[in-house]
Amino acid sequence: MVVLNINPFMLQPTIGICYDTYADYEWQEDDPPDADAEFEPESTVEAIEEAIEHCGFRSERIGTARELYRQLCKNKVWDAAINITESAGSRNREAYAPILLEMAGIPCVGADALSLSVSLDKAWTKTLVQAAGVRTPPFTTYRNAAEVTTESLPAPFPLFVKPRYEGTSKGITEHSKVSSIEELRRVVNDTVTAYKQDAIVEAFIEGGGEFTVAVIGNDPPDALPALQRAVEPTTGIGVHALEHRGMPEHDWPYELRGILDDPLEQELQRQAVLAYKALECKDFARADFRVDDAGAVWFLEINPLPSFAPDDTFAISAELMGMEYPTFLGDVFSRAFKRLGVS
Repeated sequence: MVVLNINPFMLQPTIGICYDTYADYEWQEDDPPDADAEFEPESTVEAIEEAIEHCGFRSERIGTARELYRQLCKNKVWDAAINITESAGSRNREAYAPILLEMAGIPCVGADALSLSVSLDKAWTKTLVQAAGVRTPPFTTYRNAAEVTTESLPAPFPLFVKPRYEGTSKGITEHSKVSSIEELRRVVNDTVTAYKQDAIVEAFIEGGGEFTVAVIGNDPPDALPALQRAVEPTTGIGVHALEHRGMPEHDWPYELRGILDDPLEQELQRQAVLAYKALECKDFARADFRVDDAGAVWFLEINPLPSFAPDDTFAISAELMGMEYPTFLGDVFSRAFKRLGVS
């Protein structure tokens, strides 16, 4: 009798995980204090590992896009990879890992390189979703404060200023909402100087509150229940944006504005799916909106690399749906693996 000593892990697909944790960020002398805000805590990687296990697969940590490159140079392969790397540097940084995986022929969960690069550019994103029928606040971009003139303003004051190619609320403070051209020039100058990129300036939507909607799956994608976000009462800025990593600790007061009834939720979900399709997102994303006094929905931005941290949007959605987080996230990934033909 011949006894085969088979490692059970060899029978399971191995899913690599590409990620950046806070410890991976390589600080430069002139970086703004929130430069690493897009990176993830260790608990996010652990949550993804649990979700992969729920799918019946084996996980393997890869790490940053640079580490992925080093592993691929050694002919390392995986059956598929889940990418949540933000990387650092140029406006193409979110495309680093997906491009490497594509070149190596390794299926990648999540949006591809082009969708990630375009969606990181807030101006291009707004142009594309507008063409798809999604309402977004009037906006313009400035390369420097000298370009700010009365004639160039995208809308009446108040206006809102943020970096053009950043996520996770980077560059947003209580001063991002401006009410005069002098304030606008100052904040544009500060933004361009600190983040070394254009500033995007848009109409600030007052009144009816702030909301976020996660979208999952493909053909067709499904919008999850809308989540209402607290806003700071004086400025109306979302508290989540003011409290992001790298900002000074502050006990911000907050309030909920507007009522999330069924018609509003359905409209938020409809526009989230429209934006998701317009950017050709895959598997998962999160879209952010504001609502005005008249109840009109205004698209702010979409993030095809949303956080899977155990205290963030997807985990909150799982709790609202009465699901354990590893089960919920595993189901999200299972849809992606099915799309990629991984089983």
